[in-house]
Amino acid sequence: MSIKEGTKFQISQGIQSYFNSAESLTVLSNNGITIQFTLGDGKGYGSMPIEHLDYLLKKSNLSLIPNKRSLLSTEHDEEQIG
Repeated sequence: MSIKEGTKFQISQGIQSYFNSAESLTVLSNNGITIQFTLGDGKGYGSMPIEHLDYLLKKSNLSLIPNKRSLLSTEHDEEQIG
């Protein structure tokens, strides 16, 4: 999965305590080795290696929150198919 700036993730309740009880995380930058992020509701910021982010995604501790633009384009594509 390609992690781009602005990608938003929901943090599962099981690990929210590690992220200042924030419910979401938004990627600010990705340099190929680490990502920098901000936490939802202004609860802080941080960075982590991409390998750790991949681990959290694989364990379902983080889940991708699709942005509205991608949802709209997906719905539009499905309408064209049908």
